[in-house]
Amino acid sequence: RRRSLSKSGAAAAWIVGFLSVAAGLRGFILLLFYIVGTAATKFRHDEKARIDATAQAGAERGPSQVLACSAVGVVCSMWHAAACGEEREINFKEDPLASSLACAIISHYATCLSDTLASEMGMLTRHTPVLITKPWVSVPAGTNGGITLSGTLWSGVGGLIIAIGVVVLDTMSGIAVSPSRTMIFGTICGLVGSFLDSLLGAILQSSYYDDEKHVSHCGEEGNESTSKLRHISGINILTNAQVNFASLILTCALGALVGPLVYN
Repeated sequence: RRRSLSKSGAAAAWIVGFLSVAAGLRGFILLLFYIVGTAATKFRHDEKARIDATAQAGAERGPSQVLACSAVGVVCSMWHAAACGEEREINFKEDPLASSLACAIISHYATCLSDTLASEMGMLTRHTPVLITKPWVSVPAGTNGGITLSGTLWSGVGGLIIAIGVVVLDTMSGIAVSPSRTMIFGTICGLVGSFLDSLLGAILQSSYYDDEKHVSHCGEEGNESTSKLRHISGINILTNAQVNFASLILTCALGALVGPLVYN
């Protein structure tokens, strides 16, 4: 049976999970992301492994992947707990700092799940992906920065799922919440976050394609035979985990700034 986490990855997940929940009930959004994201990763995995050489390694997450998808959110949660106390209604007029941090947390996990669903489910689409930096150029499935209509729709779904989770958790906590505004905000964050992740991946991650085996590769694999592969896009500067981390920082900042436009 294939594990979703390595031993060190599980240890990292336990630590960030404990810190998230200790900061408030919204910390369970991390668990929601993990459950849905893991299900998407395992869905038709063998088929995805035949398309993307990184799919096999990606099935079992290590500490770097766990922290890349949770560290920023945990920091925001701990900051909220330390500076603002208990979780409260998102109201920028009365509590601008608490509301900004809450929006950053929502945008963080909306981006995490959106990127996961866009990658894992979008890869299975019958439509040929196009490169986000050159939308007139078709690229093989599994290419960093490759997007499809299906993947984009899944991005919105990921943000919406996180938003629904926030609505449920806030309702359970007795916190006043606007379901419509939260779902709109989560969906927007999911779409924007996934777009930023794809953009960074297309530029700062190298993608290759094996024309003989019909499999996509990325530069971070350290494949000694990349010279025999066809270069598709990008420069090998960042790993996938680093791209995720960078896109999450940007999305959290944007979420805190855009939050007042949605909630006021």
